[in-house]
Amino acid sequence: MNIGRFSHTASVLPNGKVLVTGGYDAFSAMNSTELYDPSIGTWQMTSYMNYARGSHSASVLKNGNVFVAGGLDRIGLSTSELYESSQINQ
Repeated sequence: MNIGRFSHTASVLPNGKVLVTGGYDAFSAMNSTELYDPSIGTWQMTSYMNYARGSHSASVLKNGNVFVAGGLDRIGLSTSELYESSQINQ
């Protein structure tokens, strides 16, 4: 990974790549996301989430989109975000 993190999520996409979202660094929740391509062993920074979050959930939907919800950033979050497969499967 480009950025060390814990309490993040890692979602295996239909194309075999792995989307890593949020989590915490040593000090606070993060809004960064990264995409891992196991076929070539590389990490790529992707778009930022609207809200920093850790200890959240992420689910790959049937259409390949990834739904990210809840978690913490000093307080519990009631927000969610949707990553469209057309944007993350590049």
